[in-house]
Amino acid sequence: MTNIDQLKGNWNETKGKLKQKFAILTDSDVLLVEGKQDELLGRLQIKLGKTKEEVQKLISEL
Repeated sequence: MTNIDQLKGNWNETKGKLKQKFAILTDSDVLLVEGKQDELLGRLQIKLGKTKEEVQKLISEL
């Protein structure tokens, strides 16, 4: 996965792509809060039914 600092810089674009690809995601699901990156990954894992590694790969491929 992209370094979390790099991800933060492009997060608005990335979360838009995630929401387009997975219509079940809400704004709350893709909220990136400082210090809560693991929580974000956990929410995405549960919502998408994927492993942490699969979610990381998915985000890095956007």
